[in-house]
Amino acid sequence: MLNNANWLKARNLLLSLAQPVGAEDVPLPRCGRRVLAFDLTASQAVPPFNRSAYDGYALRSEDVADASPEKPVTLSITETIQAGAIAQRPVHSGMAAHVMTGAQIPEGADCVINFERTSFTAETVTLYSPLRRGDNIVRRGEDVAAGALLAPCGSVIDAGLAGTLAAQGLPLIHVFRKPVIGLLSTGHEVAEVGEDLRPGQIYDANRAAFTALLENEGCEVRFLGLADDDAEEISGKLAQGLQCCDAVVLTGGVSVGSWDVTPPAMEMAGVRLLLRGVEMKPGMACAYGVFGNKLVLGLSGNPASSLTNFCVCALPALRSLCGRMDALPREIKASLTGSFRKKSPSDRFLRGRLAYADGLVRFIASSSQGNAVLSSAIGCDAFLQIPAGSGPVEDGAVLSGFVL
Repeated sequence: MLNNANWLKARNLLLSLAQPVGAEDVPLPRCGRRVLAFDLTASQAVPPFNRSAYDGYALRSEDVADASPEKPVTLSITETIQAGAIAQRPVHSGMAAHVMTGAQIPEGADCVINFERTSFTAETVTLYSPLRRGDNIVRRGEDVAAGALLAPCGSVIDAGLAGTLAAQGLPLIHVFRKPVIGLLSTGHEVAEVGEDLRPGQIYDANRAAFTALLENEGCEVRFLGLADDDAEEISGKLAQGLQCCDAVVLTGGVSVGSWDVTPPAMEMAGVRLLLRGVEMKPGMACAYGVFGNKLVLGLSGNPASSLTNFCVCALPALRSLCGRMDALPREIKASLTGSFRKKSPSDRFLRGRLAYADGLVRFIASSSQGNAVLSSAIGCDAFLQIPAGSGPVEDGAVLSGFVL
């Protein structure tokens, strides 16, 4: 077991142990934010035929090669083709077909002119300028070529990918199953939200915070209850959770005080501890382990500390459980807005949000970075890293970090 491991070593260790938990077929309308469990290769071209980009007229470019305001060209209209209809007649010399946006281009036509640039009657259309072959035609396969790799396995399904799946005619999408994450809160002082607080008690903010975070990441959350600072009670609830969950997150009791009994409780439940503590601020206190192939993540009871530790060290592993190919966070460099006066003997992670001004990416740190200041995570979309050994950091300093 490692003690006070480097946070990067801890992150890589957890990530190496995380694997997707299975796959299932989901109806297309319910696939948003799910993760593809296969390489999506186009089975058909999109669009599957040449189509008009405008409401206008499909014609032969050679017929209007010499058209001008002084020498207009008039063509006879063969038919009107709506979007979704099939062209009935080919276009020969001196002819044009009236087409709607998205309509199939009839045989013989090789360009389209939008109706605003013409004069027309029910039987004829007059053009005043030449066109080139291919003008205003959306070619077959212009969006997607048959056989093209559209999205690799592990891609999160966003609006564009959902629409692309539909364009391939796929009613059921093979996606990774949402991992079930058990959530166990510990601490004699912790009460359920909605109960009357006794003197010395606080509400279980960690449950709400981690439920929101995990569900936003594509996990299904199962609350395993509150446990007192009692190793047997924690062990029992943890053991029950390990029977039905793919991983378990515990908050509270991972430091070195007399009532910090979560690590021994984890061992009582059969968990093999991997490490105790990481070199970072805040969020140094933690206990990570495995039960078979299931991760067990013991975090601090201080909300801001536990969230920071989780996002820095454990979140990539949870994303890997979801099947995501982009499990690691997107790294950034940003200019710190305002100074940070504390020294940082170990790597420190500031909570804050990104802003863009004067062509620069700026990081606006939350006003308070205290271990217990959960409100500092409101609107937090990034962390900025102050390297170990740094003294006070001045306004405008450019630092590395990552986006949530």
